[in-house]
Amino acid sequence: MPPQLIGLSSLAIILNLSCNHMSGILPTEVGKLKALTALDISNNLLVGEIPSSLGDCIALTSLRMGGNFFHGSIPQSFRWLGGIGELDLSRNNLSGQIPAFLTVFHSLKLLNLSYNKFEGMLPCEGVFKNATGTSIIGNNELCGGLPEFHLPICISKSSKSIKIHMVILSTSVISGVLGLALILAFIYLCWLKKKVNGEVSCSMDNSCPNVSYGTLLKATDGFSPVNLIGIGSFGSVYKGMLEENQTAIVVKVLHLAHHGALKSFIAECDAIKNIKHRNLLKILTVCSSIDYQGSDFKALVYEFMDNGSLEEWLHPNASSSHGNELPKRLNFIQRINIAIGVASALDYLHHQCHTPIVHCDLKPSNILLDAEMVAHVGDFGLAKFLVGSSLDYIANQMSSAGLRGTIGYAPPEYAMGCEVSREGDVYSYGILFLEMFTGLSPIDNTFRDNLTLHSYVARALPEQVLEITDNILLQERKSHLGPYSPPHWLSKSDGIFQECLLMVYNIGVACSYEVPERRMSISGVANKLHQIREKLFALGLHGQGAPLTTYI
Repeated sequence: MPPQLIGLSSLAIILNLSCNHMSGILPTEVGKLKALTALDISNNLLVGEIPSSLGDCIALTSLRMGGNFFHGSIPQSFRWLGGIGELDLSRNNLSGQIPAFLTVFHSLKLLNLSYNKFEGMLPCEGVFKNATGTSIIGNNELCGGLPEFHLPICISKSSKSIKIHMVILSTSVISGVLGLALILAFIYLCWLKKKVNGEVSCSMDNSCPNVSYGTLLKATDGFSPVNLIGIGSFGSVYKGMLEENQTAIVVKVLHLAHHGALKSFIAECDAIKNIKHRNLLKILTVCSSIDYQGSDFKALVYEFMDNGSLEEWLHPNASSSHGNELPKRLNFIQRINIAIGVASALDYLHHQCHTPIVHCDLKPSNILLDAEMVAHVGDFGLAKFLVGSSLDYIANQMSSAGLRGTIGYAPPEYAMGCEVSREGDVYSYGILFLEMFTGLSPIDNTFRDNLTLHSYVARALPEQVLEITDNILLQERKSHLGPYSPPHWLSKSDGIFQECLLMVYNIGVACSYEVPERRMSISGVANKLHQIREKLFALGLHGQGAPLTTYI
């Protein structure tokens, strides 16, 4: 069996090499077939131990290896094959005890271990409760198990009392108890199968099929660390690809053991199921299920955003650059377009939804950018509904006291126990907005001794507008003006550029006042930003193309 064949990534679904005369070992490269769902190598002449790398094929639902000459024990790595429904290891020379982890494989319905050299106690849980779906004949050293397997009673070396006790047990009582247990087990397994296979609680988009836990497991390569995008307070985020329609997705898996994670999941479902806007992150479906270990599993599935988060563009890590990949840079128009998109999304949530919604956690990492650099507001895990258009308080049993949101972006009144409000979102937007043009995070080391991003900008206006501006924008200004432009044009052009910057900072400051009543309305923000964009267009700056291109 050539390793070059067995390791082909194109062998992604089913591999059937049964009933041939293949000899030698099963190559360890079999572990590369991460998406393989069925492997049949039965009735060959294969020898050696079963490679532990086979446990990497976590998508397997059927594994047939019977009729060979494998020896040794069942690899412990098989514990990761929790989704397997059929396992045939019969007619080999396998030995050792039957692994206990097979009893927790809820999907396992057919297990054939017959004609090997297994020894020790046969388990009585899981698939071993089903005598018709489990075959263990031809293993003379096994004992215990259900009476239907007709195995000898396991005798402890330290005491004969167990043997005496088992002998005097009434057959009728055992049959009655076991019969009841089998009935209950059958009912439980039916319920479990129904829950696993019918886990989707709701689908947000008809173009995306209902997905199961197994589908998401396969789409993310077993929730591989390679596909991990980020980790938040309530969940981990993975990128993936749905095999059925080749849809690129992002999967947010909730950490249900964390306090508040379940409430966050419910809040996000409630907030997004009835809203639709081009600047809101589109959710494809919601998965509420159990995993292969029987634990609760909840995940949100979003459309994939090609350009990642605004956080990655404002504060790119040096370690994130790969080879000749150009550094991430946002030009003036792109930043204005993103700011307009976020403002439009907030205006929709605050004033155009049937029940107004407050996002409560606006920050760069929750602003996602698609292939055209259009902004999409995401992560509604802390979102709250307002009970009326004129009453800015929460219709929710959960207390809004304490800090709600992220340090640096949450408005100061939230820390004092005030109710969440539209004005709270406007404050977060103002801080985000100032960060976009200064390049400074609100929790930067620059801000100490009561100095904040808001006061830092406010003190610099209007004379020091260039001193507080992100260096990337200053490079764009220098590139745009050029060394050969007429002096009168240079003066006018630079004046317009600085005027636009001053308007930007005035908006950010007006949105981030400590007193909520002083803050600018989000609809007013959008109008001002459109005016700035028109001035920049007239100046010759454009949003597409290289950020530092000169347009004269």
